[in-house]
Amino acid sequence: MIQRFSRADIARRAAADIPAGAYVNLGIGMPVMALDYWTPEHGVIVHSENGILGMRARAEDDPIDPDLTNAAKQNVAMSAGGSFFNHADSFAMMRGGHLDYCILGAYQVSETGDLANWSLGQPGVAAAVGGAMDLAVGAKRVHVLMEHTTRDGSSRLRRVCDLPLTGAACVDRVYTDLATLDVTPDGFLVRSMAPGLSREALQAATDAPLRFAQDLQNAG
Repeated sequence: MIQRFSRADIARRAAADIPAGAYVNLGIGMPVMALDYWTPEHGVIVHSENGILGMRARAEDDPIDPDLTNAAKQNVAMSAGGSFFNHADSFAMMRGGHLDYCILGAYQVSETGDLANWSLGQPGVAAAVGGAMDLAVGAKRVHVLMEHTTRDGSSRLRRVCDLPLTGAACVDRVYTDLATLDVTPDGFLVRSMAPGLSREALQAATDAPLRFAQDLQNAG
């Protein structure tokens, strides 16, 4: 039986791959859940585009400061040495290549690393890109968290994205409820899969062709 990763599992796996000392931005939605899996001992410095560096998850006994929120408008807390700054300075950090990682959600990712995460292309529906375009081109590495398929079973891992692009050839790694995959010059390389999932079943759920790492794991 296939044991799909939960949203919390996906965030946990992504958080575990960020090294100590890294500067990282977390997108709205599933990515911001990664904040729950870092403690000060991990040494990860979290940036938020609304002007925070040194953000951490709020513990139950932390007082709620209504003025201290992340870009998703969630209450957060600050690590020792954290700082606040102008929104324009925050975007200058993003655009200037000062972030080691950004973790974003997505609607689609192509086998060449194209990212579509700001619009479903619906006529008459307003979409908001936020800081995603700046992060996609400014961060040194872009990791994406998303479900492997849509509600109707369509693959989100595509040969070619058919939704409006946020950035071209910018994604390095994708975490889904079925697998962890790297984007390589030869397309998607599967690093690990959900327990009970076969290679054939994963390929059947994926529009783009897959290659499988020699040290492939069915990881919990």
